[in-house]
Amino acid sequence: MKYLSGQAQNLPGNRQSLGAYTASHFSYSVTEAVATIVLNRPERKNPLSFDSYAELRDLFRSLAYADDVKAIVIAGAGDNFCSGGDVHEIIGPLTKLDMPGLLSFTRMTGDLVKAMRACPQPIVAAVDGICAGAGAILALASDIRFGTLRSKTAFLFTRVGLAGCDMGACALLPRVIGQGRAADLLFSGRSMSGEEGERWGFFNRLSIPEAVRTDAQVYAKHLADGPTFAHGMTKKMLQQEWSMSVDEAIEAEAQAQAICMMTNDFHRAYHAFVAKQNPEFEGD
Repeated sequence: MKYLSGQAQNLPGNRQSLGAYTASHFSYSVTEAVATIVLNRPERKNPLSFDSYAELRDLFRSLAYADDVKAIVIAGAGDNFCSGGDVHEIIGPLTKLDMPGLLSFTRMTGDLVKAMRACPQPIVAAVDGICAGAGAILALASDIRFGTLRSKTAFLFTRVGLAGCDMGACALLPRVIGQGRAADLLFSGRSMSGEEGERWGFFNRLSIPEAVRTDAQVYAKHLADGPTFAHGMTKKMLQQEWSMSVDEAIEAEAQAQAICMMTNDFHRAYHAFVAKQNPEFEGD
């Protein structure tokens, strides 16, 4: 992979360590098995560039094989999460591309969402301030979202003459907040406040701005300390069961749970319960 070559330690069985990975277009660190990604262009409200899109895509693809990362937090530097694609570095150049070039770009941005969804680790978004366009999609593609009262989330594609169906928005957003509410945001491009976002279920909870990233990291650490193989199975089933009938979903969950019953973590939990202790999960 372009951005990860030479920076990840290869391990047997296609596993790798990403604790020491050095990012080029955002901040990245790992503490106690929690990776924190920080979009760090605060002077511009943390917009995305062609390069940051591509590096995020490649990183999330590689995180699927990382043994030393059990949960992920994505946040923005300063008082904002992400203002979307950079007007000068992305929007301007897109007006000069032909159709094959445009399709290559839109498929690349969609591949970032696919990589986030395929990544087995739970992703927790810490959203403060502006969360717009592609930034709103990054939050939407995360598994858990922490917001603040001053969060302003806008799927503003129609405000720049585009459709609301960008990077999977028309598939993902109705499943999170409902069809009617999603239609409102995707047609109008208006901002959803933090309070409205929590009431509608977009945000799992609200924090004060000064603590939102820390709160997300504490939550992510709790997940990282849990049965991480089983968490990956939960994430996979939450997605796969969208296209299943109820009977198919019940059968799929029977198979998934039987697999989890073969893990050492399942046995650790039983023996800890018998000993009246808290289980110490190791993710295997």
